[in-house]
Amino acid sequence: MARVEFINSTNKVQFKLARSLTAHYAKSFYLAAAFLPRKKRWATYALYGFCRYVDNLIDTPRNRSTAEVIQELDYIEKEIKIGYRTGESEHPILRPFLAVVHYYSVPLDLPIELIEGVRMDTHKQRYDNFKELYLFAYRVAGVVGLMMTPLLGYRDPGALLHAEKLGIAMQLTNILRDIQEDKNIDRIYLPMDEIRRFQVNLQDFFEEKFTPPLKELIQFQVERAHHFYDQADTGIKLLDRDAQFPIYSASKIYRGILKKIELQNYNPFLGRVFVPQRKKIMILSKEILRTKTFSFASATGK
Repeated sequence: MARVEFINSTNKVQFKLARSLTAHYAKSFYLAAAFLPRKKRWATYALYGFCRYVDNLIDTPRNRSTAEVIQELDYIEKEIKIGYRTGESEHPILRPFLAVVHYYSVPLDLPIELIEGVRMDTHKQRYDNFKELYLFAYRVAGVVGLMMTPLLGYRDPGALLHAEKLGIAMQLTNILRDIQEDKNIDRIYLPMDEIRRFQVNLQDFFEEKFTPPLKELIQFQVERAHHFYDQADTGIKLLDRDAQFPIYSASKIYRGILKKIELQNYNPFLGRVFVPQRKKIMILSKEILRTKTFSFASATGK
């Protein structure tokens, strides 16, 4: 492993673990990150490893009670706070993460917000309105964009707001993609006041009856997600040029999920939609070529 300022002999193994987690859980993102400069690439692995670990505490089926999962989250929160103060941790996931957030001066409140968002999933199965849902989406996804931005580099503080919006857009996309799975465990992320406004019958919803009101509701949610992508995409150009293409690619790949939902007439009960791997690779290739071409043209004045 070539020298990177925040990697040393005491944490090199843990950074490799973070890279392995990224490769296993986020194949497309791992592929995109491979084209980042070395320092940004390894920093990204460390951040993703932490976020994935925290998410898995609740997303991975285990034989632990809710109380035990909350105890795990409480421990991680305490260890992060100590690690921010002392600059070290023996936890194999937190060690590289702490090295990176110290190097890039990532505020403590951001990983704490992420943990609080995951904690919400242990007790909250309904959201009264979009304001409540936005808070959840901000905590589990918006703050990820805010943590990622200093690692990628940016020229204008406005990039941070756009990064938050991209996180919100992606989380709304996840919610739309997973409606059927979430419904099967009695969890509804769609705002309840909007369900009532569109006159969706909850019994029909749980019986997977695709009614005209439900179609209108899902279409409304898809259009809202597109709106957040539009807000986010305008800020990607504020990032360092060598870090723009992975974010453009991620935005387009996730937006492809929305387009899949549109193609199935907004029916959330036809199975989990996804963007094929070959399509992801094509998007990545186009973004790499576009970014490199733009950089060359800028450098030569063309």
